[in-house]
Amino acid sequence: MGECMPKGSTAAPPLATPVSLGELPMAYRFTLEHVCAQTGARAGRIETTHGVIETPIFMPVATQAAIKGGVRFRELASAGAQIVLANTYHLMLRPGSERIRDAGGLHRFMGWQGPILTDSGGFQVFSLAHRRKLTDAGVVFRSHHDGSKHTLNAEEAIRLQEDFGSDIAMAFDECPPAKADHWTIRAAMKRTTAWLDRAIAARTRRDEVALYGIVQGGINLELRSEHVDAICSRDGCEGFAIGGLSVGETVEQMHEACAHTAALMPSDKARYLMGVGTPRDLLVCIGNGVDQFDCVMPSRNGRHGKAFTRDGTLYIKNRMHFDDDRPLDPECGCEVCQFASRSYLRHLWTSEEALGRQLIVLHNLAFYLELSRQARAAILEDRYGDFRDAWLARLATERWRK
Repeated sequence: MGECMPKGSTAAPPLATPVSLGELPMAYRFTLEHVCAQTGARAGRIETTHGVIETPIFMPVATQAAIKGGVRFRELASAGAQIVLANTYHLMLRPGSERIRDAGGLHRFMGWQGPILTDSGGFQVFSLAHRRKLTDAGVVFRSHHDGSKHTLNAEEAIRLQEDFGSDIAMAFDECPPAKADHWTIRAAMKRTTAWLDRAIAARTRRDEVALYGIVQGGINLELRSEHVDAICSRDGCEGFAIGGLSVGETVEQMHEACAHTAALMPSDKARYLMGVGTPRDLLVCIGNGVDQFDCVMPSRNGRHGKAFTRDGTLYIKNRMHFDDDRPLDPECGCEVCQFASRSYLRHLWTSEEALGRQLIVLHNLAFYLELSRQARAAILEDRYGDFRDAWLARLATERWRK
């Protein structure tokens, strides 16, 4: 990372000091159950108002209160989903927090009764560089739907997520690009820390909605260490997330930054790696001590005809599957692999039947959820290193990021 100070700077801008607000809510509790003797991978338990989450866990992404690709929540639950993720930016624009609140909260509105984690919307807002104005106060931006003007800041992000009735709310943060210079990243860290303090102070439903703070720092390990110290010293948070990764850095850089950051985070709080990733990424980062993951990759790949299997990515539209009566993954126990052949799924795809995309998305999500379950079992039996290495060896020649 660049180490040059901007013109006129003489010293690194200080990060804010911690805020203490007393005891944490009892509606959320994280328990670290076991640490694998081979690797340091963790098995834990998160208790929320809407149910228990056994970690490590993959959280399917329901950005706009729905899984893209047509998978229904009852199918998702049958596949083993314990928690889903929704996005504050998208839901504040439509249908709006008031509509969701008046409908009885996000759980009732979308028909999912398990735990829900909501992102603050920060990443989406900061990706709209040409549509927003950023200051220390927050962000003013124009909707990508109709150009209407909106404000999102630390306090508003908390208000929205409390209106949704989220089980876990994410603090508003600034996510700098992976290749940003040293001082741009430090400025984002400073804002993120200050915004976390404001978020903690703005909470009104601490007995119902848990809050996670987010660690930034790019791929600069020194900055990562500094921001862990700043963010994880806040006693107004129930858990902490590793943000600012999978935004343009290499896979190796991402894994290194994740391992470095996770090792410094409190052992008695849940650790969430945001927006990551491939099956390979999950296998590596679970070994680094991460508890929670989310990624759009299973549903996005499924909508483009790409299915995850233990032997790599399968492209269902390829002619080779025309008369292949095997399931997508012969070792998979998901509903799709119990009845649908590759030949049938290819037929659906080439016939432009929506069911084809729906079934591949459902399989991909079930694949990630089963990977999480198997990883947890391996951790509890102190064999996660062997489990991970066997999977990685099987995937050694697969180019997951093709």
